[in-house]
Amino acid sequence: MNFTYHLPTKIFFGSTCIADNIVEFSFWGMRPLIVTGRSSAKTSGALADVETVLKQLGMEWSLFDRIEENPSFATVEDGGAAARAHDADMIIGIGGGSALDAAKAIAVLAVNEIPARKLFDGNFPAQPLPVIAIPLTAGTGSEVTQYSILTDTERQTKRSFASRALFPKAAFLDARYTQSLSRTITINTAIDALSHAVEGYLSRRSTAMSDHLAIDAIRHFSGMFNALGRDSLTLAEREELLYVSLLGGMVIAQTGTTMIHSLGYSLTYFRHIPHGRANGLLLAEALRFMQPAAPGKIASVLAALEIPDIDTLKKTLSSLLGPEQPWTREELHTFPEIALQAANIANTPRIPDQNDLKTILAASC
Repeated sequence: MNFTYHLPTKIFFGSTCIADNIVEFSFWGMRPLIVTGRSSAKTSGALADVETVLKQLGMEWSLFDRIEENPSFATVEDGGAAARAHDADMIIGIGGGSALDAAKAIAVLAVNEIPARKLFDGNFPAQPLPVIAIPLTAGTGSEVTQYSILTDTERQTKRSFASRALFPKAAFLDARYTQSLSRTITINTAIDALSHAVEGYLSRRSTAMSDHLAIDAIRHFSGMFNALGRDSLTLAEREELLYVSLLGGMVIAQTGTTMIHSLGYSLTYFRHIPHGRANGLLLAEALRFMQPAAPGKIASVLAALEIPDIDTLKKTLSSLLGPEQPWTREELHTFPEIALQAANIANTPRIPDQNDLKTILAASC
């Protein structure tokens, strides 16, 4: 019972939470740059809600809607330049994990004219602009973490940098914004949220506090398997998934992730497999590998999911995710090699070597 827990983000959860808490926006600035993708903020209705609030507050805003899936260094550098050109004093991120992670990076680059690659050194003289985060998917939990994950084409992987200053000042979670998501995206992001809770629970950095949140998230997810198998979800079910995502983010903000993320990055970079799907493909076999080092905790995960064993979990996940093309011999060699370079692999309760990762990967297809 010796731990530190730091979460400086103020959370607003529920339908119409943006309109109901308009004053929160005025605390952080008057010239926001809105950071989002090309269409999701408009399609979901979130952008219209935010713009209504900003008009009511008399704010002058600019829109940077060029965030792609798995944002690049070039994109966030352009976003930083856009923030400076607007003389922005705050960033409003609207979107999935990619948009929210990019918003954090842009908040740094807006006041530090450095190459994006330098972000990973952790040295930026000026403190980033305040960020308000509005998630449009129930998956990453980025709205309550200090991480920003970007795509490094030179290293051919995804990389994260972290700073306490990156925690959003406020997060607005309204499940109505997830109703426009396709079934596939809903499933992939939901599995991402589950993976965060499970990995955080198993992490070497977990604490009594984070474990409590993780198990609560996993229990809430247990009733969602059947819902995710249907063509559509009710708003109440989408709220459950958004709550799981929030808790998962709160967990990994304290614990980090594990080998599942380390290995999954290559699946996303080289195969273009969505991040949550990549985690879901690996989850069961990774748990099987970790079981000798954490049998009690893995038993608790399965109990919380109301699933009898790892084989059943694998079948359940496979039924939602569908099949994946077999890995090539080169992929079975390269992906584990790259994964071992990721810092989060050190959080895994049983540290794998390259052959272990190869075995996990081969059995996950």
